Amino acid sequence: MTRPEFPRSIVSFVQRGERMTVGQERAWDTYWEKMGNDVKSLPEGPLDFDSWFGRSAPVLLEIGSGMGETTSQLVAAAPELNYVAAEVYKPGLAQLLLRAEHLGGLDNLRVLRGDAVDLLTDHIAPASLHGVRIFFPDPWPKNKHHKRRLVQPEFVALVASRLEPGGVLHLATDWEQYADQMLEVCSGERLLTNVYDGWAPRPDWRPVTKFEQRAVNEDRVSHDLMFRRNDLT
Repeated sequence: MTRPEFPRSIVSFVQRGERMTVGQERAWDTYWEKMGNDVKSLPEGPLDFDSWFGRSAPVLLEIGSGMGETTSQLVAAAPELNYVAAEVYKPGLAQLLLRAEHLGGLDNLRVLRGDAVDLLTDHIAPASLHGVRIFFPDPWPKNKHHKRRLVQPEFVALVASRLEPGGVLHLATDWEQYADQMLEVCSGERLLTNVYDGWAPRPDWRPVTKFEQRAVNEDRVSHDLMFRRNDLT
């Protein structure tokens, strides 16, 4: 599998501490062996999701699940999907497992710890994903840090190549300038077509997190974008 060249500044995460609560520790110890894996520890080649989930179903990848506030609800609401959450922050994944346990959404959830660029490049087969979601990635608001933003042409091209024809890339951000960049970058990718010819309406099924509510309180408008994979090679 050919590995694309990415600027060294682009990663799918921000380093944070790893201290966990008692509940998070319990969830990690209980569910990680069955439901989790480290990207760096994966065997060479594409993941066999059918085997890992124990069934064949459309695979949806969420990049950056944070503390699982939204993800756990989306997993529980879509039992028909094999839902994969990629996140580098260990306490966040542990909290997601804890939340999913409370909501009864464990059977269709698997979690991966590590950089999504490495995951997509080395372990996701081309044209294999039903959808990819990237909700509220780090905006890197300072101009000098914009080059660190995840949504760049090289990354979007990689994501698009992993979507099946008709698969959807769904983005959301509450930073207007980043939203404009997302629109420009995705519109420039030949494998993608904007589903709504502009901003997508905010879907009712996407829960409002405390971070999005903070944006509302600070008069920042959230923007959603949905791009569909074209039937091209």
